[in-house]
Amino acid sequence: MSVAPGVKPRRLEKVRVYFRPRVFTMLLLGFASGLPFLLTGNTLGYWLRDEGTSLTAIGFLSWVGIAYSLKPLYAPVMHRTDVPLLGRLGRRRGWVLITQLVVSGGLAAMSFTGPRGGLAVLGAYALVVAFASSAQDIVIDAWRIEVADDPDELGLLSSAYQFGYRIAIVVSDSVILISAGHIGWPVAYGLMALLMTIGILATLIATEPKRAEASRTSRDVEMPLWTRRGFFDAVVGPFIAFLKTYGWMALLMLVTISLYRLPDFFRGPMLNPFYRDLGLSKDTVGGFRASVGLASIFLGIAAGGLSSARFGYFKTLIAGAVMQAAGIAAFAIMAYYGANIFTFGSIMAADDFAISFAGVALVTYMSSLTTIGYTATQYALLSSTYAYLGKILKGTSGALVDYLSQNGHTLMSAYGIFFLISGAIGIPGVILCVILARAQSGRRQEKQSLQTEKA
Repeated sequence: MSVAPGVKPRRLEKVRVYFRPRVFTMLLLGFASGLPFLLTGNTLGYWLRDEGTSLTAIGFLSWVGIAYSLKPLYAPVMHRTDVPLLGRLGRRRGWVLITQLVVSGGLAAMSFTGPRGGLAVLGAYALVVAFASSAQDIVIDAWRIEVADDPDELGLLSSAYQFGYRIAIVVSDSVILISAGHIGWPVAYGLMALLMTIGILATLIATEPKRAEASRTSRDVEMPLWTRRGFFDAVVGPFIAFLKTYGWMALLMLVTISLYRLPDFFRGPMLNPFYRDLGLSKDTVGGFRASVGLASIFLGIAAGGLSSARFGYFKTLIAGAVMQAAGIAAFAIMAYYGANIFTFGSIMAADDFAISFAGVALVTYMSSLTTIGYTATQYALLSSTYAYLGKILKGTSGALVDYLSQNGHTLMSAYGIFFLISGAIGIPGVILCVILARAQSGRRQEKQSLQTEKA
């Protein structure tokens, strides 16, 4: 069948979208976004455990990750102002660049200090990295949403972001372990600081999004941020717009999102100390994460994207929540029965697949809820909401394992109970996803009925 000149087949057009430069840029920015995350959390916990730090202290130090939940406090400023001296890059690229430079500098400082320089000093540098990283996430998320031409490309960019993010997670969670086992933790962290140049280069080659420019420019002129009206529009306006759009369901959405990733957050600080206490070497853990883990991550991301496109947001969210809870609880098997290579690889693969699948489902769903003109602030609200409770509770994870191990349980038995509890706290999230799906379906049917009556 021939195609008339000047007419592009829709299928060909959809294939070509995968070769757009912005998709590759999104991949690199996703890498920059994901790289610092574990370096101030789970991976740092492995380093601290190597130095003999208690599980309770490791859990408490993970609270620096709360910085990622404070995005709504400074997102309005980043959404409505340009970076001094970097304004020529554009608002989005300017903010991304300055945050990347701070992240790189903070990681370098952590590598020079280390645990022997004092937990307070190391924690302070980790806090700086966490704040700069969370600020970087705000602007990259806004760039991703604003630069997309249509919902299909938004889904594509979200997948590219997840691919880049998950590659960075593998690097900061596995490659660094292998490196630390041979060249030491300080040098390994120094290399992570250098890898942030990948994100810096991506920022320099990126294009500033144009889709929201008119809306943003008119607001800046009519309501400058330093005026009462401008401050209200920047800080309160996004939340009012969100509530007006979704009504009473907005609260249900926020509660569901806040519970969705709770199991993963809660067990996070204890995962690497568990591997170490189990007797697994850094080379074994790092090697499996970089091979079996990476393959499972890619499969999970691909499956999550396909499921969202084929079955919709809610069925994918529900499936992801169930798989996530089951995958986390499965770590109790290793705690109770030990870990041969097959068991370790199988459980890690299942967990990585489930977490990646759930991550794509949640990111795509949250992206669909934002309004152009308020992308940075609204997405910061949503991405912070899903982390609030988890970031707070995960600081108590080490204390829980220590308590169990000191009150009638061996250390491995305490870990086993902990992982079972972590999986079980995912059940409320599954239930709320089902309730939200039904409520959203009822609302959609109600709207269709009203439109039919008006017609």
